[in-house]
Amino acid sequence: MEVKSLGLSSRNLWSGILFGVGFVAFIDEMVFHQLLHWHHFYDKSTTAVGLVSDGLFHAFSWFATVAGLFMFADLRRRQTLRLKKWWGGFLLGGGVFQLYDGIIQHKLMRIHQIRYDVNVLPYDVAWNLLAAAMILAGTLLVLRQKGERHL
Repeated sequence: MEVKSLGLSSRNLWSGILFGVGFVAFIDEMVFHQLLHWHHFYDKSTTAVGLVSDGLFHAFSWFATVAGLFMFADLRRRQTLRLKKWWGGFLLGGGVFQLYDGIIQHKLMRIHQIRYDVNVLPYDVAWNLLAAAMILAGTLLVLRQKGERHL
C-alpha cells in the first residue's frame, strides 16, 4: 500500500501502529530472547533453528520500526503530525502485537512460552493484562484526539 493513498489521519495512526509493533517486538526479542534466554521465537526445533527464527523476528521488528519512523518524519515534514493519534497508534500496535503473541503464539500455536520449567500462569496473566491496558489506553487516545492541532 502506497503511503500517499492513506489519508493524513490514517497515516498518523499507521505510523504509530508500525512503530508500536516494532518497538514491542524489539523489546520482547532483546529482553526475553537475548538477555534472559527464556525462549526463542520458535522453540519446537534445535537451538540453531531457534536462533535463526530470532534473527528473522528481529529483522521484522526493525522493518516495522523504521517504516513507522519514516512515516513519522514525513508527517512532521508536512506539519500534519497529530501526537495523540500517533501515541494512540503506538499503544494499539504494541498492545495488539503483545496480545497476539500471548494468545496465538504462546497458547494456540505453542511455538514458544514466556518461560519454561516454571508456573507460567503469572507470566501469562501479566503479559496479556499489560497488552489489554495498552490497547485500552491507545483506543482512548485515538478517540480523544479530535480537534488536536497539527505539529
